[in-house]
Amino acid sequence: MHCLSRLLKPCWYTKCRLTSSAATRQYSTRSFSHASSTEMLLENHNEPRLPVTMFTEDEQMARSAARQWANDILKPVVREMDNDSKTHTPIIEDLFKNGFMGMEIPEEYDGSGMNFTSAILVVEELSRVDPSVSIMVDIHNTLTNNAVRFWGSDALKAKWLPRLATDCVSSFALSETGSGTDAFAMKTIATPSSDGSYYTLNGEKLWISSSREAGVMLVFANVDPSLKHRGITAFMVDASSEGVSVGKPEKKLGLRASSTCPVVFDNVKVDAMDILGEVGLGYKYCINILNEGRIGIAAQQIGIAKGCFDVVMPYLLDRKQFGTKLADFQGMEHQYAQLATEIHAAEVMTYNAARMKENGLPFVKEASMVKLFASQVAEKTASISIEWLGGVGFTQDLLAEKFFRDCKVGSIYEGTSNIQLQTIAKRIKEEYE
Repeated sequence: MHCLSRLLKPCWYTKCRLTSSAATRQYSTRSFSHASSTEMLLENHNEPRLPVTMFTEDEQMARSAARQWANDILKPVVREMDNDSKTHTPIIEDLFKNGFMGMEIPEEYDGSGMNFTSAILVVEELSRVDPSVSIMVDIHNTLTNNAVRFWGSDALKAKWLPRLATDCVSSFALSETGSGTDAFAMKTIATPSSDGSYYTLNGEKLWISSSREAGVMLVFANVDPSLKHRGITAFMVDASSEGVSVGKPEKKLGLRASSTCPVVFDNVKVDAMDILGEVGLGYKYCINILNEGRIGIAAQQIGIAKGCFDVVMPYLLDRKQFGTKLADFQGMEHQYAQLATEIHAAEVMTYNAARMKENGLPFVKEASMVKLFASQVAEKTASISIEWLGGVGFTQDLLAEKFFRDCKVGSIYEGTSNIQLQTIAKRIKEEYE
């Protein structure tokens, strides 16, 4: 049984807080690096601290459930979905059934009631098998779901959280033709009615992930362009609303099973009750939610790197040349040892950023660092894995070439690598000024 809501509910009274009831909980040391410490983290800061590569029992159960589902259910159809450029409907239904689409949504709204670390562990495990599916889960959980949880009114939460947890895929509609990295240069307009009871949306969004499958879209539009970014407001828009049209999916290098489409809003009427938070604060919500979303992208990139190892290491241990296993040549040993070290560094950075976020600590610099570094490690690992596999790595017989195609966007979406460097530099200067 994979369903997280059934699997984890008995121990969910702690809400997965790392510091809760530590003396009575069991912790797993399973990670890419196999941590061996038996120390536990208690509320008292004078007590020994738990390594970030160790997880609560609940977090490890979530990770194991995602790993088992990915290998048993998802893996057999990965190549077919990539060739079809479409995520199969039964896979999406299963994501909801197993609780992966409502990771941090409270149980009162039919969610799994987990913590942020559990969510990124699920993203990582799904990415080891198919990053196209993991990006749907990542955007849905770390962006849309959390935005509604953080800033939605009680009515908006009651309206959308149960659906987001059980049957409604979401999209994060921000980018436009002239507003990619410069996101706040958007041209989509939301015009208020004379009585303020509804808004009329007009504009076009581009490169919107999961838009073909989405039942709701978190749309950013400007209610008053004269206010520039201070007019930007966030709306929860039902994808079936009159005037919403989803265009033809882009033909992409990678993540082909993930739909990426233009979305046109032509005189779309949106009730004022469907505004997320306050009018004019959409830009703040966007910045804040993308900061934590970058940790999710880092988890995806780590999953890709580990997925490459899952493919290549058995091959190196099995194939012989000149009577010796490829994995036993010293030149090879040094290469995969180096990469394993970099993957471990990326995962430690990611889990640490997640814990910082969970504990209410500033994490913007760390999120940018790990998104930057994890994307570099994933790209390096995917590329060299093909070289290690030789001719077969260049074919579709193995998933290495797919990981190679899928990883490239990690340095682009949710903030390019140059933007991450700029953010990091800004924070460093602040620390020394």
